[in-house]
Amino acid sequence: MTAVSPDKGDAEAQGEQGQGDQGSGDQGSGLRVIEQRGLYFDELEEGVLYAHRPGRTVTEADNVLFTTLTMNTQALHLDAAWSAGQPFGQRLVNSMFTLATMVGQSVGQLTQGTIIAQLGLTDVSFPHPLHHGDTLYTETLVTGKRLSGSRPGQGIVTMQHTGRNQDGTVVALATRSCLMWTREAHREAQRRK
Repeated sequence: MTAVSPDKGDAEAQGEQGQGDQGSGDQGSGLRVIEQRGLYFDELEEGVLYAHRPGRTVTEADNVLFTTLTMNTQALHLDAAWSAGQPFGQRLVNSMFTLATMVGQSVGQLTQGTIIAQLGLTDVSFPHPLHHGDTLYTETLVTGKRLSGSRPGQGIVTMQHTGRNQDGTVVALATRSCLMWTREAHREAQRRK
């Protein structure tokens, strides 16, 4: 989904989902500007599976950097010799990296510029390890949505994220709830700035 910033959209550009908002151009150059964004509350559909591409091939450097940046000294992520003697026979990708990447893969398609806040993650599990060289593919099922009773122009969306490796094996699951803008409320908030 692409769109121009809500404050640049014109009235006739409200259009259908997928068309995006049309802007007035690039500072006098006459070019139409299209800005990438996620979907608004009113555009997300319950029961629809959103497949996020491209996948993300995870490297040893990714795993070591993330693990050390987060001060996680778990040898299972860092020590190849020690990990070789463990049940999986090799280092495992840090599950927090897997979770963060899985959620991150959904942002461009679903929440970029349309989310107000992430409200929570539940039912997080890692049924199979991710290894160096594996490619993570994520899909998201919208399982529920409702308008907020206390925040006009905003709604709560519940999403089930599923991460799979290149063989289709599920490596991560998480349920996420987000506070999202409706299209018109976001436009109105941008106009008031």
